[in-house]
Amino acid sequence: MQKNSLVWLRNDLRLEDHYAFYNASQDSDRLVAYYSFDPSHYRDTPWGFRKTGDFRVQFLIETLHQLKRDLAQKNITLIIDNQPPHIGIIDWVEKLEITTLYFQEEWTQEEKIEEIKLRESLPPEVIVNSHYDQFLFHPEDLPLAVKDLPEVFTEFRKKCEKECKVRACFPEISKLKESNLLEKQFPIPSLESLGYSPRETHPHSAFPFKGGSLAASDRIEHYLWKTEKLSFYKQTRNGLLGTDYSSKFSAWLANGSMSVRKLYWEVVAYEREIKKNQSTYWMIFELIWRDYFKYISLKHGDKIFHLGGIKNMEYQWYRKQSVLDDWIAGRTREPFVNANMIELKKTGWMSNRGRQNVASYFAKELLMDWRIGAAYFESQLIDYDVHSNYGNWIYVSGVGNDPRDRKFNVQLQAERYDEGGKFQRLWNQNSLFE
Repeated sequence: MQKNSLVWLRNDLRLEDHYAFYNASQDSDRLVAYYSFDPSHYRDTPWGFRKTGDFRVQFLIETLHQLKRDLAQKNITLIIDNQPPHIGIIDWVEKLEITTLYFQEEWTQEEKIEEIKLRESLPPEVIVNSHYDQFLFHPEDLPLAVKDLPEVFTEFRKKCEKECKVRACFPEISKLKESNLLEKQFPIPSLESLGYSPRETHPHSAFPFKGGSLAASDRIEHYLWKTEKLSFYKQTRNGLLGTDYSSKFSAWLANGSMSVRKLYWEVVAYEREIKKNQSTYWMIFELIWRDYFKYISLKHGDKIFHLGGIKNMEYQWYRKQSVLDDWIAGRTREPFVNANMIELKKTGWMSNRGRQNVASYFAKELLMDWRIGAAYFESQLIDYDVHSNYGNWIYVSGVGNDPRDRKFNVQLQAERYDEGGKFQRLWNQNSLFE
């Protein structure tokens, strides 16, 4: 019997170091890839903004164009659809007589519901091969069960550093026969066709980069090997201005066009060939933080979306549209908050330092329902990742993994990280003329 495989792509938009493509290419007579612009991802929220904003959609479109080119070089067709996956995939399973379905395992609410619908619709003879492929430390390699995961990051980090190994990357797949390609072409939609307006890259953007695996590799090459900025990462990572104060890898990691394993092994090679210091360690430290938020959501499930968070805390929260509008537009009492929010609105990017401050201000000064702020970040951020986004929001809002329940003093933070006010002047003045 002929083995026909379909790889359902989610947040794993690359060919390199990819579990599904590698294993399917080893064990299939025919192989196709599938991606859907699921309509549910582009609906309006009750708060006046779309679930997925234009900056992230633009980055996604760029990513898919690159992936389509990468796959074509291996004679693999990328099917582009606009139906919910549980409907669209079933159509292609029938048309192509698919025998095996591969996809990256997701576990948060919306993604899990879609998977369940798909599994219920699949013919029983179709083999489902789902897998975890987005972690630095694979779940099977953890030294403890997910249910026993520490609620404090430091405990998790120390245990993993001592007892976990990062797996090797999957080898490059071989080029398939030309007959593997489908005759039909599948165009990638434009921003306009999805109901968005094109956005020019802002001249002051700290993230002027394109989506896709090639741009991801170029960024690694630049930040590590060409400029050796990695050697100074720990000292500069709390910066606010420019493209190189931090690595900016998060956007490619978020949609899976960069492999976290590949990045890790690049850092290890850099330590061996260039320099090993606190900054190179700190890059790996941040990748472990990324893993930690994924494991927190895996452990606690939908609690990361609940108002009381994983602690089941009961606070008084407000849901005032006018307060939300002022926060989004950068019209609060705090110039540092305003500058960061204007930057986010105009570029789809905000520094890590900015994110912590504006989130803390939203939840602990304005006392607004933190989930609304998290939803706005979901819409706007180019590097939105459900686990890191909601993990950080519950953390700073006092309902997550911060054992000290800290509140940021925004004015002191501005004095420390924007000494002289250059960042605040740039964006607060910028908003007056645009």
